[in-house]
Amino acid sequence: MSVHDDITAVQRCLDDLQRSLGRLEHGIGGGGLEIRRVRLDADHLRESVALLREAAAAPAAPGRPDLVTISDAPYDITLWTDSDDEGLGARDRRAP
Repeated sequence: MSVHDDITAVQRCLDDLQRSLGRLEHGIGGGGLEIRRVRLDADHLRESVALLREAAAAPAAPGRPDLVTISDAPYDITLWTDSDDEGLGARDRRAP
């Protein structure tokens, strides 16, 4: 069974749940806190399944990024001539 088939099966179950909740609301009344909470939870499930459907339809991202080779050669020391030693302040000043 494919992912699309699984999501469709979940959607059908949620549709059945919505119909059952409608009958239940009609039977016991729709104003109670409990039935409203169940209705909200069912709505959240419906939204989550919609997000899953969108994610399944999107093309899969590559599993591993391309590797970048880093040279073992030392860096050019002139890159750091105009910077302070990190955390130590400037060379010509004393720490407070």
